[in-house]
Amino acid sequence: MPKTQSLMLAALIGGTLLVPGPAAAEPAGKKKDPNEVVCRKEEVLGSRLQTTKICKTRAEWAEETRENRGNIERAQVQRGTAGN
Repeated sequence: MPKTQSLMLAALIGGTLLVPGPAAAEPAGKKKDPNEVVCRKEEVLGSRLQTTKICKTRAEWAEETRENRGNIERAQVQRGTAGN
């Protein structure tokens, strides 16, 4: 392989490895404001096209995620003991 092609290949490979991902976009150590309002679009059940925009604070989204995770874990535990 000629030297110029090797250099171009190395630059291309090296460039793709240095592209920051979404997590690297935020400065390290910077906390997100829990009172900041964040809006998300959620699909309406039974429709592939209709969406609803729901706005909550980051703290409310985090609490909802914790509740959902707890409900799923409880359901899995109950399902596991019901078969015995």
